[in-house]
Amino acid sequence: MKAKVYVTIKENVLDPQGNAVQGALHTLGFGEVGKVRIGKYLELELDTNDRAQAEEKLKVMCEKLLANTVVEDYRFELEG
Repeated sequence: MKAKVYVTIKENVLDPQGNAVQGALHTLGFGEVGKVRIGKYLELELDTNDRAQAEEKLKVMCEKLLANTVVEDYRFELEG
């Protein structure tokens, strides 16, 4: 089973990296770009066919390692 994990900075947390990218895009002439938020994308192969078990394990992985839940949100999708 393949998992796609998306980790993003919470809306109420400042994103200096996103601000830097926005500024650089404006400098390059892309003034129409508004707010930019930076995140992470991960793909994991899980050796299971049990969807409920995979979801529970992914939740634990995200909360223990993949996302800093104080300042980041996460979501995931399962394929297969």
